[in-house]
Amino acid sequence: MKRQLTTFLRLFVLTLALAGPPAAARAEDPFLWLEDIESPRALEWVARQNARTAAVLEGDRRYPVFLQEARAIFTAADRIAWPRLRGGAVDNLWQDAEHIQGVWRTTGEDAYRAGQPQWTPLLDLDALSRAEGRNWIFKGATCLPPAATLCLVRLSDGGGDAVELREYDVTRRTFVDGGFRLPPFKQTVDWLDRDTLVAAREWTPGEVTASGYPFVLRTLNRRGETRDVFRGQASDVSVAATVLRDESGRSQGLVINRAVDFFRSEFSLWRDGRLIRLPLPLRATYQGSAQGRMIFIIKEDWKGFSRGSVVALRRDDPAGKPELVFAPGPRQAVQEVEVTAGLVVVNLLDEVKGAVEVFDMARGRWTGERLALPRDATFQIISASETDDVVMISAEGFLDPPSLWRVDAATGQTARIAALPPRFAAEGASVAQYWATSSDGTRIPYFVVSPKGARKDGSTPTLMYGYGGFEIAKPPIYQPEMGKLWLSRGGAYVIANIRGGGEFGPAWHQSVMREKRQLAFDDFAAVARDLTARGLTSPRRLGIYGRSNGGVLTTVSMTQHPDLWNAVVVESPLVDMLRYHKLSAGASWVGEYGNPDVPEDAAFIARYSGYQNLKPGVAYPEAYITTNTRDDRVHPGHARKYAARLEALGVPYLYHEQTLGGHSNDSDPELNARRWARHYVYLARRLMD
Repeated sequence: MKRQLTTFLRLFVLTLALAGPPAAARAEDPFLWLEDIESPRALEWVARQNARTAAVLEGDRRYPVFLQEARAIFTAADRIAWPRLRGGAVDNLWQDAEHIQGVWRTTGEDAYRAGQPQWTPLLDLDALSRAEGRNWIFKGATCLPPAATLCLVRLSDGGGDAVELREYDVTRRTFVDGGFRLPPFKQTVDWLDRDTLVAAREWTPGEVTASGYPFVLRTLNRRGETRDVFRGQASDVSVAATVLRDESGRSQGLVINRAVDFFRSEFSLWRDGRLIRLPLPLRATYQGSAQGRMIFIIKEDWKGFSRGSVVALRRDDPAGKPELVFAPGPRQAVQEVEVTAGLVVVNLLDEVKGAVEVFDMARGRWTGERLALPRDATFQIISASETDDVVMISAEGFLDPPSLWRVDAATGQTARIAALPPRFAAEGASVAQYWATSSDGTRIPYFVVSPKGARKDGSTPTLMYGYGGFEIAKPPIYQPEMGKLWLSRGGAYVIANIRGGGEFGPAWHQSVMREKRQLAFDDFAAVARDLTARGLTSPRRLGIYGRSNGGVLTTVSMTQHPDLWNAVVVESPLVDMLRYHKLSAGASWVGEYGNPDVPEDAAFIARYSGYQNLKPGVAYPEAYITTNTRDDRVHPGHARKYAARLEALGVPYLYHEQTLGGHSNDSDPELNARRWARHYVYLARRLMD
């Protein structure tokens, strides 16, 4: 049932919208009550919205078919059991129709490599949840090297970022009686030795940053005794530490990261009770240690090294001359770096296409070798061994299902050991890369996946995806639910590699931060216009989808260019950009968007913020807005309030709020199948009917 607002409230909201963004920003928000996540009034509103949306989307004749197809994908028995290397073992979390929350299990590396794993269950999350009356979601484990038989298991109740940590004995397959156990919090923990942890968490109630993360680092022993190691400031984003280890796994100190904002950090080396500030630029990220060196990616030019480069500092001489490991070219970008027992593995993009190189310190300098992996693929480093140089890497493309490759980084030998069977008929589709010209003349790449022989008359139903933030690249990946539910039914799919992402390194990201954010939105609109100009689709048949930071993109795109698309999916979004810093982890992203408490920042944010820029009398496309009650990263109030404001303006919309899963939205395969079935029913109604 659609909520009916009073005439006074409707007129009040319309007055705010007519007054323009700055006035709306100053006025009191009539929907603040929806930010109270668990309040009965807010949850009752959510329940009504969910019921109305279910009647529309789940009542559609296509929904049972889409659900069946999505469920088959997410619970298929022939999925790849993605590995996590642990000593000589391979661990995996397996979810299926019988184990919705999953079973943490293990097998030997040789058996796994041979394709004949003999899985031994370690922890049944469904059984644990039933026994304890919780919804435990497995968030991984941190194990004590080199044996890696004592682990700190991270458990999230409902899928949020806050986790409880419990000590687990892998050999005995049980939680350690009287072992380490830390209550739920957004915390980081590592082993100093068998009897001592180093942890950043909320030691004293309220002793957290404005972003909700810890800023006090302490050691904790089995007797419960703690000792301060480092204290940041409440104005920071967070403090965390990683233990430095030698080849035998013994602790050689700590690398401490004091994140002064989301992108700038002060790094220190803590060793023998002394704290040594590392001579690094503020824009740098720690990647691990190898061959007595600490490995970093620098995100700004520094000491003759270009931003985006991988550099090394000697552990025994951290103030000495830094070493260059790898410098990307102008059309390249480092995506991730993993460190094995002695080597540095770099996953990079070259013109938004993947490659992996391995670097070794030989003859006094770092030298690299590119691995023999599939061409024109996107790669991800799944796991790297801490005890040898084995690396597990996945390869995939829009039409190529993921395959798993075992790499001996020391010899460069690669071998495919698993592959996902096709989930849709890829032979009927094609992939092309195009470039659009944005408002300032910058060329923006984008990929189009479409049925072969699709007419160039604007009639192809097309879903366009974008993100554009936090230096996160969006290269081609295999999306079985998209292929099966959308592509195989005549739809096309587009990824717009707009600025703000990491497709071309830090410069691509930094060019649209803060007051320059509008350029990212312009990039997205430019791709839409280019698609129409090429006849690949038309505004009537074009829809857009974005989640999280992509929710900023889709809501701004909806308000600025309602004529360019006929469907808008807004998932787990940031929307109210004048209050984002006051909600959940929002304060940590001030470095990306600006600080609304600073008048100059508030002025440029207010010019684009989707929530404040909705106006009466505009023919907006019907949006589908969805979020998660347990999302403790991006507050569900963003999505709720955007829907409420649309309702107040009399604009059609659909709203659904999942109650389990957190920000990732994929902790439960059944709920994930329902999620995607609803998405594609909505898109089919808007773009295919």
